Amino acid sequence: MDKRVMFDFEIDFTNGGGIQGQDFRLDIDGDDITDDELVKYIVEDMRLLMVGEVRILNKKIINEKHKRKSVDK
Repeated sequence: MDKRVMFDFEIDFTNGGGIQGQDFRLDIDGDDITDDELVKYIVEDMRLLMVGEVRILNKKIINEKHKRKSVDK
């Protein structure tokens, strides 16, 4: 079974404001992913700029089929 990570996040921007997500799901390779890896993925994938503090909350690894198609590198 494929692994996914389900988590909440809060992002503060250095120019004010912020965004958050609840029950966000992300396909992962392997059985775990660090908070730092999640932060990097979110910031890069969403093309966020002026990112300040990022908090990863309620992280849980779940068994669930991957939703994105694999990209050959």
